[in-house]
Amino acid sequence: MESPFRSEAAAFRFLLITIGAFALIVLASAASTLLGFLTFLVLSGIAIAMYLRQRGPAPETTQVRQLGGPEERRVLVVANETVAGEELLSTISTLALSEQTRFRVVCPALNSRLKTYTSDEDPARAAAQERLDVTLARLASVGIEASGEVGDGDPLVAVDDAVRTFGPNEIVISTHPPGRSNWLEKGVVDSVRSRYDVPVTHVVVDLAVEAGA
Repeated sequence: MESPFRSEAAAFRFLLITIGAFALIVLASAASTLLGFLTFLVLSGIAIAMYLRQRGPAPETTQVRQLGGPEERRVLVVANETVAGEELLSTISTLALSEQTRFRVVCPALNSRLKTYTSDEDPARAAAQERLDVTLARLASVGIEASGEVGDGDPLVAVDDAVRTFGPNEIVISTHPPGRSNWLEKGVVDSVRSRYDVPVTHVVVDLAVEAGA
């Protein structure tokens, strides 16, 4: 059955809030039956409003305009802190086994909300460029040619920009593991999957495990 929520993260947040609301109703009921009933009515109204908001309309699917030749495979890779992760590089290497595969690596400039508001994006872009350069150099060292760019700090905007200019027929998104990934919490992977008519592969990179390996 299709989930009524726009993303798994939205569904998980709704579940946690529902559990918390139930506990609050129990505590209020223990103090007073009337207080418990009023708490139930208020929280039920809030829950219904949140459900309708999280459910939202299904986004329209965008048809990606293919820019390469009919035999060319164009893979858009989107990653931030995990861009140099071994699991991602392994995935790219596997995809590179296919003939005429062209890669475009986009590294969104990770920045704090405050620095974004104050237009202080230079350090974030410099850090993203450094990670991107390391990844492109490692790919080149094993014979994989790839181009790259630092994208917008909003990963969805970065993907939109790259899709228009690169025209991929496949998208690979790399994130931290669930529970540690801001992109997964915001439903970035699910949003990209529902937005474009091309396959989207999600690669989980655990940098902590890789560092200890």
